[in-house]
Amino acid sequence: MLNSHSYNPDVLTCLANLSSDEVFTPPKMANEILDLLPPEIWSDRGATFLDPFCKSGVFLREITKRLDAGLEKAIPNRQKRINHIFQKQVFGIALTELTALLSRRSVYCSKAANGNYSVCGGFNDEQGNIRFDRIEHTWVNGRCTFCGANEANYARGRELETHAYEFIHTDNPEEIFDMKFDVIVGNPPYQLDTGGSGRQARPIYQQFVQQAKKLSPRFLTMIIPSRWFAGGMGLDEFREQMLHDKHISHLTDFTNAKDCFQGISISGGVNYFLWQRDYNGPCEFTNIHYNKSNTLRRPLDEFPVLVRHNEAVSVIHRVLSKRESLISSIVSSINPFGFPTSARGRQTGGRGMLKLYSSKGVGFVSRNEVTQGIDLVNKHKIMVSQTISEHAGEPSKNGTFKLLSTVNLLSPGEICTFSYITVGALDSKDEAINLKSYLETRFARFLVLQAVSSIHLSKDKFIFLPLQDFNKSWTDEKLYKKYRLTKAEVAFIESMIRPMEVNIE
Repeated sequence: MLNSHSYNPDVLTCLANLSSDEVFTPPKMANEILDLLPPEIWSDRGATFLDPFCKSGVFLREITKRLDAGLEKAIPNRQKRINHIFQKQVFGIALTELTALLSRRSVYCSKAANGNYSVCGGFNDEQGNIRFDRIEHTWVNGRCTFCGANEANYARGRELETHAYEFIHTDNPEEIFDMKFDVIVGNPPYQLDTGGSGRQARPIYQQFVQQAKKLSPRFLTMIIPSRWFAGGMGLDEFREQMLHDKHISHLTDFTNAKDCFQGISISGGVNYFLWQRDYNGPCEFTNIHYNKSNTLRRPLDEFPVLVRHNEAVSVIHRVLSKRESLISSIVSSINPFGFPTSARGRQTGGRGMLKLYSSKGVGFVSRNEVTQGIDLVNKHKIMVSQTISEHAGEPSKNGTFKLLSTVNLLSPGEICTFSYITVGALDSKDEAINLKSYLETRFARFLVLQAVSSIHLSKDKFIFLPLQDFNKSWTDEKLYKKYRLTKAEVAFIESMIRPMEVNIE
């Protein structure tokens, strides 16, 4: 007999993740997401539910629990009620053959829906309503026409998974089960390796969201990475769609993905949202940062990017109300001088040679090796690391950001590699020094942070930061006064951004 100190955990909380791309959803998080749905749906015997990317089966299991309780009066007989839920209401599409078996075991208590130990009677095959069909990619010029997978990486034999997910490898997703669904819910795969240089990964979660919308369910809720807020390869169109979609009634954002998925780093954090077919209006947006939650009802399309911190919205309003030019107008493109990250230059220089700064130190190159940004070579400018200081974009243990890991002054004749971007093109060293000190203020870094949703900085991340008169120096106190920030706004900035000289990592 178990004593009062026995530990009997939910087995689905103990699963190791498949990868950082296919992450198991903890039961607690699955229930928080399901709580977004209207309570009356759990007593609707006609409501249908689909998880089109089953991994552990946790969503379908928790949906079944709720329906079992909600339909008790309508279908008093427990076995008839369970049979009705499994046969008529709960459906899933597994990502792989393994996750199909795992999901059926979680939901039907048997890896075979018609097995001896299945809690549901009436299924005539092993799959039941949690199906998996091995799908092949459709190759055109070395890429899959549906998901963009690289043929060299994903054209595999029968012994390996293709990762050609059924739900997004069809033009007609409604034909998979030949039915409409009231609710589509789940946690899709996040990305696929592109097979390109540097082992880049192509996001694919947006394709699952777009495909689900095609089915026009009453409710759609998913948990996905938050990189779409302000960046991400190939996510510009998706961001535009999401920002202008008035059917998104709720969105909960986690700055640190570890608050959802223990031990998993996901650059830019994660979020879950509720899309309602019959809703049209502003979004109830909640950000959770360092165990603090803030909720504000607001339009998602107020800015070109989705600002994740509600407390920052009023600060941005104050800054933009002055209608000043923005720092982004003097930020270089990536790879400002045409030298790759691996470039080191020569160990010694001579007359007319340029200093080349790389992540490994200083080398020397000739002027005729510069292929772009030639107009910047003889100017004073600020070199800023293209990668932010925080690992995976996650805040420090006390919830603060440093953001800019390298901010150095480059004199005329000094340039840098792809590892950096540059800010400014000034004739005066004093102006450049004032620009550098401005970029290092908490005020400036806070405004840059509002457009950052990954570990990379680029020109478009400076869209909220105004230009100043760099004939004079700037401090946080001067900037707070200039933009008439309230005590609460100042306190929030300083709770988010630590001084440059403080490095607590």
